[in-house]
Amino acid sequence: MGQKIKLVDICYARAGDKGDISNIGLMAKSSEYYKVIKEKIIPKKIKDFFGDMVKGKVEIYPLDNLESLEIVMHGALDGGATGSLRIDGTGKPYATAILRMEIEV
Repeated sequence: MGQKIKLVDICYARAGDKGDISNIGLMAKSSEYYKVIKEKIIPKKIKDFFGDMVKGKVEIYPLDNLESLEIVMHGALDGGATGSLRIDGTGKPYATAILRMEIEV
């Protein structure tokens, strides 16, 4: 069994939204860390981590030239930022949240 680390230790993150879709840019702090997140960050892990917050599919696009992942979460904003009853209906809090995710290395 490997060691567990939080993504905040190996990544930076930014997030945004459009309609009911939230996207997260997860940028590795080094080439070695990029290899780790590219292997460990999969749609099921994202869905499990966010639970009922993300109702639709999760797509992950590797951006090898930037050593980053683009994570697209459908149905993540309770209908959209302007129509949601959530305290913060935008996608921006997802960046802070994902950095708390633990992975095993």
